[in-house]
Amino acid sequence: MDQWNVLLVDDHPLMRKGLSQLLRFEPEFETVNEASNGTDAIAAVARQEPDLIVLDLNMKGMSGLDTLRALRNDGCTSTIVILTVSDSPSDISAIVRSGADGYLLKDSEPEELIEKLKSAMTGEKAYSDEVKEYINQGANQTSPLSVLTEREMQILQQVAKGFRNKQIAENLYISEATVKVHLKNLLKKLGVDSRVAATVLYLENEPTSL
Repeated sequence: MDQWNVLLVDDHPLMRKGLSQLLRFEPEFETVNEASNGTDAIAAVARQEPDLIVLDLNMKGMSGLDTLRALRNDGCTSTIVILTVSDSPSDISAIVRSGADGYLLKDSEPEELIEKLKSAMTGEKAYSDEVKEYINQGANQTSPLSVLTEREMQILQQVAKGFRNKQIAENLYISEATVKVHLKNLLKKLGVDSRVAATVLYLENEPTSL
């Protein structure tokens, strides 16, 4: 029987502990280590690369997408599966393009979650049913928002909610200057010249996300 070392990366302690306990019931998962943020995860992988990394998408500081990209750029060959509450098509597209081996939703049944993580370790892609449906049916209908990074999407969503730069900075725990840089970049990528135009584009493509 194959046995795998696992690294859980999530900024919610309760989520990490619950998933850790769930995995420890399965003999295939030999050791389960934890990291509370992307920076610590990258350091842990550098010390000893695990077989499987289960990575949260929306974390304070370094996001799951940025962590994924950094790991792949560093040559990490671990199986990396995203575990998140987000079923946003733009998030799914960005994650798949960045080299993840799976995208699972946190509302998955425990048995399904374990089964799909095991399947990822045998070379299959681990997708929740909703994610698989999007990939199979809608991947060829690219959203104009898919060009944005996860952080840019977060900022655009905040803009669509009517928040100003200072409020966005406080909500996302980043500086106001960083907000301005991301906002400038996302407007350029979307080919629009105002917050209002960006909001309209967002609402046309992500009407249920606010």
